[in-house]
Amino acid sequence: MTTLCTLASGSSGNATLVSAGSTHILIDAGISVRRINTALKALGLSIADLSALLITHSHSDHVSALTTLLKHYAPSIYASNGTAFDLRNRFSGISPLLCPFTSGDSFCVGAFRISSFSTSHDAGDSVCYRLDSADGAVGILTDTGYVTACAADVLCGVSTLVLESNHDVETLRSGAYPYYLKERILGRSGHLSNDDAAQFAVSAAKNGVKDVLLAHLSHENNTPAMALNTVRQALDRNGCTSVSLAVAPRSEPSPVHIL
Repeated sequence: MTTLCTLASGSSGNATLVSAGSTHILIDAGISVRRINTALKALGLSIADLSALLITHSHSDHVSALTTLLKHYAPSIYASNGTAFDLRNRFSGISPLLCPFTSGDSFCVGAFRISSFSTSHDAGDSVCYRLDSADGAVGILTDTGYVTACAADVLCGVSTLVLESNHDVETLRSGAYPYYLKERILGRSGHLSNDDAAQFAVSAAKNGVKDVLLAHLSHENNTPAMALNTVRQALDRNGCTSVSLAVAPRSEPSPVHIL
């Protein structure tokens, strides 16, 4: 059985667990080790059970736990070459644990074959991942200003998709953020809007996705209801009524999704 659970999802911290049998992969570690341990304990696991850690990019909301984690644990940490370079400069003692790769590479960890692909974000050499097991495939796509061609290609045929739905465009434009920050978020190296998520969710559904979990929602420029309504309406308009749709909680674990 392959399962997925987001431990937290948003600008204040991100971590996602994907498991198949005894293989447990943590994607990003942007919340405290205490919170990671608490969430894993509720699933009958601990950090010591992790088979590997995959990092998408080096922004703090994806790596802030590494300082404490490295004092107590020694997981294999997979990161793109550019991200690995950044991590070496920020976290003492991480080098022996790093497993750098070139964006676009695939590799195996336990029960999973993992495929990486480039994203368009204002972090050097940012990537996301597809994880294939005997039960099917999970796709992760967050922290990107648009859906790149390689992302669409690699994620084709996944059954479960964690998809960024960061902001409602009009709420962001009319909100209190300074102009430069609005432009950053809306730009080609920023974050996917609800409309962007809806467009890609429809494409993914037509290619076989059955379960979409909307992620990395802005606390200031979005609500779960707005994200759900935008994506659900697009799916329904395009005849994808059977696709399961939910929002990943910002600061607590999601329900477990089973492939």
